[in-house]
Amino acid sequence: MRIVAGAFRGRTLQSPTWEGLRPTSDRLRETLFNILGPSVRGARLLDGYAGTGAIGIEALSRGAAHVTFVERDPRAVKLIEANLALVGAAAGGKPVIIRAGWADAITRLGGQVFDLIILDPPYADGAVAEALEAAGTLAGPEARVIVEHASRYAAAAGQAGLRLTRTVKAGDSALSFYEHG
Repeated sequence: MRIVAGAFRGRTLQSPTWEGLRPTSDRLRETLFNILGPSVRGARLLDGYAGTGAIGIEALSRGAAHVTFVERDPRAVKLIEANLALVGAAAGGKPVIIRAGWADAITRLGGQVFDLIILDPPYADGAVAEALEAAGTLAGPEARVIVEHASRYAAAAGQAGLRLTRTVKAGDSALSFYEHG
């Protein structure tokens, strides 16, 4: 895994050494950030189901003002910390890592709002709707919520006041984009 663009471009991140963690590919991350374009610069971003932290670190590389990582696996939390150290990512304010499951993290984050929420829940039927239900409370009025999911499962048309605006498929993966409305 490498950072695709921005201040940390070309830096290689550590990958998991255990089964069960599915990092977002460089190509899919590049597609995601090409679609988001300049909206990343200055944004408050929430990287849910953060895994290796590659999405949040890519956002910091591209000028995000702040990133909060949510990950429940203690091994992955250590991996995020190591990857942040590799790129020296104190830029964009000190990133925050919350070690908790998604539902618990929502409770801890109560009252905070984000401009971009990027979620990568397990590839299971119904996972998108479940992740969106909780994310709706943290999405600011102009926020975009993006969920990575298996392309074989249809994305939820809407949930928690968020409506599907676009889905981009790339092999076995898909990115579904949501906004308020």
